[in-house]
Parts: sequence; C-alpha cells; structure tokens
Amino acid sequence: MINIFMKKPQVRELVEISRFYGASSDYVIAGGGNTSWKDEDELWIKASGTSLATIGHDGFAVLRRDRLDLMSTRVYSSDPVEREKQVIKDLYASCSDPECNLRPSVETSLHNIIGYSFVVHLHPALVNGLLCGQNSRVAAAELFPDALYVPYTDPGFTLFCEVRDQLANYRVNHDKDPQIILLENHGIFVAADNIDEIREIYSDVFSKIRTRLDRNLEIADLPVPDEVTDIIPAIRMMLPGDDLKSIILSHNTLTTRYYADKASFSKVSAPFTPDMIVYCKSAYLYTEISGTPEEILKSFQRELSDFEGKQGYPRIILVKGYGLLAIGDTWKSAKTSLDVFEDLMKVSYYSESFGGPRFLNPEQIAFIEEWEAESYRLKVAGAGTRPGRVAGRIAIVTGGAMGFGEGIASYLHSEGANVVVADIDTERGTACAGRLNREGGSNRAEYIHADVAGPSSVRNLVKATVERFGGLDLLVSNAGILHAGSLDEMNEELFEKVTRVNYNGYFHCTKYASAVMKIQHGYRNNHFSDIIQINSKSGLRGSNRNFAYAGGKFGGIGLTQSFALELMPYNIKVNSICPGNFFEGPLWSDPENGLFIQYLRAGKVPGAKTVADVKRYYESQVPAGRGCRVEDVMKALYYLVEQEYETGQAVPVTGGQIMLH
Repeated sequence: MINIFMKKPQVRELVEISRFYGASSDYVIAGGGNTSWKDEDELWIKASGTSLATIGHDGFAVLRRDRLDLMSTRVYSSDPVEREKQVIKDLYASCSDPECNLRPSVETSLHNIIGYSFVVHLHPALVNGLLCGQNSRVAAAELFPDALYVPYTDPGFTLFCEVRDQLANYRVNHDKDPQIILLENHGIFVAADNIDEIREIYSDVFSKIRTRLDRNLEIADLPVPDEVTDIIPAIRMMLPGDDLKSIILSHNTLTTRYYADKASFSKVSAPFTPDMIVYCKSAYLYTEISGTPEEILKSFQRELSDFEGKQGYPRIILVKGYGLLAIGDTWKSAKTSLDVFEDLMKVSYYSESFGGPRFLNPEQIAFIEEWEAESYRLKVAGAGTRPGRVAGRIAIVTGGAMGFGEGIASYLHSEGANVVVADIDTERGTACAGRLNREGGSNRAEYIHADVAGPSSVRNLVKATVERFGGLDLLVSNAGILHAGSLDEMNEELFEKVTRVNYNGYFHCTKYASAVMKIQHGYRNNHFSDIIQINSKSGLRGSNRNFAYAGGKFGGIGLTQSFALELMPYNIKVNSICPGNFFEGPLWSDPENGLFIQYLRAGKVPGAKTVADVKRYYESQVPAGRGCRVEDVMKALYYLVEQEYETGQAVPVTGGQIMLH
C-alpha cells in the first residue's frame, strides 16, 4: 500500500489538509470531521473513529467507486436499524482491499457523489453558530448565495439520499456542483480540486460569518473557590457504579454565561448536533444551589437522584459559582465531553447573532441515541483504555520528577492511574508528565508544581488535583532531600531544611490529602484510600554521619503509625515503604552531588578513595548483592494498595540488609 501512496501525491496532500484542520479545536472536536480524495476509480476517506489531527496514510479507508455508485441506486430496508446495517455491510464490500479492517465512514457515499477531488467536512463552532440559529437558512442564503443548504436530516443513508436529490436539483439550476454544502444542525462540506482552494474557501466562510456576529467571543480562565475540594470528590462518589469516574472542572468566562440562572442554562440545555449527543448525552444537569458545602451536597444529591432516574448518570454538570464538570469513565472520555460541551456553549453564543439557539428535537435526538454508527464511534473513541492494578485511581506522587518518584509515577500510570507528578523542578516534572502521556492510554499524567515544605503549596497541589481529576485515592509522599555530615559539619539551617522537607512535608501532604479522602468515604463508605510514605532503611536503623536524614525518617514512621490510627475509621490506610539504597538513581549516582560523592567526601567509608570504592562497600552490605530498584518498591506499594487489612506498617524493601525483629 505504501508504494501506491507514493505514486499518488494527492493522498499526501489529503494527509496534510486533514492534519491542518484536525490540529485545531476551532475546526474539529473529539476527533470528528471527515476528509476525502478521489480519482475516477477509488476514494480515500478517513476511517470512522480515526483522528484528523494525527491521521496518516493508514488511517484512510480506500473504496472502489463503481461499487459505491451501485449503493446510490439500491433499495434498502424501511426499518432504520436494519437499513443502516445493510449500508455498513455494502460499504465494507466496497473496500478495495477485502482484508482491510478499517470501517468506512457512514458519509462515504456522500463524499463519492460530490463532483470535486477533495472534500473536507468539519463542524466548526463558528459555522454551527450559524447553522444552529433560528434564522440560519435566511442568513446562510445572504452570506453564501452559491452554497447548497440542506435542512436537518437524520445522518446516515437518509442524509445521503437528501443530499443526492438536492445536488441533482442544484446541478440543473447551476450547471455545476456546489463547493459549499451547509448541513443544518450538523456542519459544513467544502469541496475543490486542490487543497489550496479548500483553505481559501474555508477562510472566506469564517470571515463572512464573523461580519454578522453581534459581538466577539473572548474566553478567560477564572479562579475556583477553595470549597471545590469539599464538593467535587463527594460528587465523584455519588455517581452510580462501583468503578471510579474521572471529573474535570472548567471555570471560565464562557461557563459563567450559562450557569448564572435557569434562564441562562436553558440556552445550553440540549444538544445542537449529533456529536454532542454521542459525547455528552442529550440532557445536562444544572444546579444553582448555594450555602455551605454540606448544604450544597445535600441538595445536589436529591437533584442527581432525580436526574439519574430519567437519564442515567450525567456526563455534564453546570454548578453555579464553580463551573463546568465533565464526567467520564476515563480521563480521556471526560476530556472529550468537556471539549464537546464547551463547543456547545460556543455554538449557543454564536447562534444569538442568528436568531437564537435551535436545538435538535426529541425525535432527532432519539434517532442518534439508537444509531449503531454513533455507538461505534463512541466505542472507538474510548479505545486505548488501560486496564491495570490501579486503573481509574487518582494518585499524587511528590518528588515525582526524578529518582524513585519518577519511577513510581511511571509504574502507576502504566497500570491505569491518573497521576500527578508533583515536584519543585518544573522542567523535569513537565518532561516526565509529557513522556507518560505519549505512551498512550485513556488515563492522564499532569505536572503540578509543589514544595512539600510549604503548607500553602501542598494545599494548592491537592486543590489542583481535584480540579483536574475529581478527587484523590492515593498519595505517595516521596519527596525528600539528604545532606550527609557529622555533628561538627552539620549546621542548624541545613538540619532544619532536611527536617522541613522529610518530616514536615509528610505531615502537610497527609493533612490535605486525607481531608479529600475523608469526604470521599463519607459518600461511599466501602471505598479505600491510601497514603504511602516512601521512607528509607535509615528510618529503621541509625545512619552514621547522616543523622538529619535518619532522624526525619525515624520520625516519619512515628507519623505513619499515628496517622494510621486516626484515619483507618475512614478507610484511609497509611503505611511506609522503607527501600534500601537506590544506587542507580540520581540521589546516589549524580556525579556532582550524589550520595556516593558525598559519602566519599564525608569519609563515611574508611579507606575509600574513589566513588567506585564507596559503591562496592554499600553493595557488600546487602545480602541480595545489589541496590534497591523501582520495581522492588512497586511490589510493596501494590500490596499495600490492594489489601484492606493492614495499616500503620513500615515495610522494608532492603534485600535483607535490614531484618525486622
């Protein structure tokens, strides 16, 4: 197939124009839209469920046009469900490669009958603001007199037949095909024989619509009330089912337009287009209750129960004063719902310039909800869900940018958790989160700057985690520093610095993380949360010329045991893991300030003259003959998370170097 593509430069251009429009949310949301190129014999079209933003040659289904032409004359079943099954079957039969596993788009036949080589179909909010307005037909005729305007028609073969018939009439009156087709409450098709003309037409379309807007749309982020940490985790636990949902909060000047009161919400209370039904459902929950968090949640619980009885759990909740909550079985699905509903709000805003919003009616909504093709798209959009031992859990790893922390964050993410990489090193933390997200999956990694020695920084860390994911199930208190030195060498300032990070930091993290975990337990009392301190073998046995570090770690185990007693009634397990020396990590091996070089300078190893001497000495202390590794720590961590009957423990992972009595 690659050789065929190389002989067809138009296919390379198709990839180029697809990625150009797919890369911007101004044109495409949730991987939607469609593009195609055809010659006399074959048609290349984006396969269903494929994203325009990242599509390559292998993302296009290739179909024989002679077989597609036959479909336009065939009589299908009058039953909508059976008809669409027959259409999909014939589309597969039209594929040039019978072994191809790509599903052709349901709009393939429509692309086939448009008389231009390139077709680009998009759903821009700006265009849909026109097409979803009460006066859309009149305004469209004024702005685009040569365009073909198609009133709303159920998508699939019914839409194809409507466009086919209207195209025939258009050709009679104009002696050519339209280059712009406007589908009411759906989107726009632009067609041309080269991609440069496609760009020019789209640019002209956007410019003309902007001339008719009553006002420009400017969106700015807004702060979120601190009480969000009391409310969103509770909502997450109120949602039905045993699985853990992801919730993403968005609070900006766009959401404030529609959560002020019920009249404002009515302008975004129903879907405009099929995509909005697929990714956000057809009904959305609005609450304008106020008061204390307890009063808000008590009232909200009744509203949620009423909503669930009619609609199932909501994917979209607008909360007055707080913003937009998007809910999904995974972070990826929640983010898609967020993007699509924000697009819905933009469409509503733009529609005000064209007579006000016109939603889909109940019959049109019912067709989409029952349509197999849209169910397939939703299924494909959710592909990449990563099952794992901590799937769906929300985890913070402090000191997550390097060393044990980076390794722990990586393992948790690979096992399905949504992970916050919390660290003072912005560059490394951002790089770590980016690397994890590039590995794929429907979960997410986020970097959040945090200094565990500062209580306000930790409080903001927990709040930001709740805003981005909806709650907190696992805190790994890993951040720590080590400065070796004898009593003569250690000064008060350095001693206090080590203690603030290693001891006080654990307290700050537990204080603010447990507050969220307690709230979650209050609304789902069978849910277990975990706080795990990454301690050290130095917390189990004194360390020569390393008392500042060892003292903080000894104290950390005291905190663990005390926190465990206090928090177990809330199903919050608190444990420590005490790893042996992580020789491969930067803490030990950094050539400038690692522990090997520090211990060499401090004379901790008698007779050692080189770093290699120090390393050999420490390896010889371990019965297992090597240092501790991240995978060793993870086995202990998974045990602590998965069991429900152990708390307050300090689990040694030392290769036998420390043996408990």
